[in-house]
Amino acid sequence: MNLSNNLIQDVKHLIAQSRERAVRAVDFQRTVLYWHIGERIFNEEQQGKERADYGNYVIKYLSEQLQPEFGSGFSYRQLELMRQFYRTFPIANSLRSQLSWTHYRLLLRLENEDKRDYYIAETVKNNWSVRQMERQINSQLFERLLLSNDKESVLAVARNEKLPVTPQEIIKDPMVLEFLGLRRESTYYEKDLEQAIITNLQDFLLELGNGFSFVARQKRIHLDGDDFFVDLVFYNRLLQCFVIFEIKTHKLSHEDLGQLQMYVNYFDRVEKVEHEKPTIGVLLCADKNNAVVKFSLPENNKTIVASQYELILPTEEQLLTEIKKEIEIYNTKYTE
Repeated sequence: MNLSNNLIQDVKHLIAQSRERAVRAVDFQRTVLYWHIGERIFNEEQQGKERADYGNYVIKYLSEQLQPEFGSGFSYRQLELMRQFYRTFPIANSLRSQLSWTHYRLLLRLENEDKRDYYIAETVKNNWSVRQMERQINSQLFERLLLSNDKESVLAVARNEKLPVTPQEIIKDPMVLEFLGLRRESTYYEKDLEQAIITNLQDFLLELGNGFSFVARQKRIHLDGDDFFVDLVFYNRLLQCFVIFEIKTHKLSHEDLGQLQMYVNYFDRVEKVEHEKPTIGVLLCADKNNAVVKFSLPENNKTIVASQYELILPTEEQLLTEIKKEIEIYNTKYTE
């Protein structure tokens, strides 16, 4: 008697799902255990608060008693992390079952509470692995979004309290493409950058953010005998619109913006259906002049975005400097 392949695949899928849930359940229980140990250490520490080094003494003594029986998972350093874990997340009910202990260890490095809340919300919403969360933290995702958004808006989108309605709430500037493996000082062509993005499409989608799906590469547009090719086409289900990318490995020019505007117009008039929102065009460029962008586009422009790409991870200092510049520009514009 022959059994259908569907039956076999369905059962395999059920087994895999069950195993994954079991692993997550065990890991979450470990996280809760570490929280309670951290709470107990903290409470004991408070009893000897008149002694400055009492907390360190408690951890050292506890480690000496636990390690021989339970192993290196209860070393001095690990117990210190558990105490920090409790002090950073003092409400047990706020712990998220979708996050592993390794996720929380990464979050303990972040001193800013808003930043921690953002990465927790995004990890839960997008089911980020530890590696994916670490990459987003290292690429300063939160700071990059703040360059074009206010903090409350960024957090609200992450927590699903509001849907993004503008390109600036999703498209980052700069985009960090270090995963492409291209050397910043190397000579390469636009097709090389495009190919590298396609090869690393999963990581590029992660960098793009929520709701993106890949549609086409080198999408052909035929206009009265002339052929044009759009580098990359995506669709964003949250914004409910096409998002098209033009890649330029040189400094942005007004001609580049004009070309992208033509592609956006074509998608709006030919590809877009009635219920969809206007197409967004993103010019991914090696360098840009913000004044050129400003005066090349209409004042009420809401669909064309110029985003500079970086082939190495920016430092936090670099991004904070940019954020301060944006705040100064905003204050000057709206307080005069």
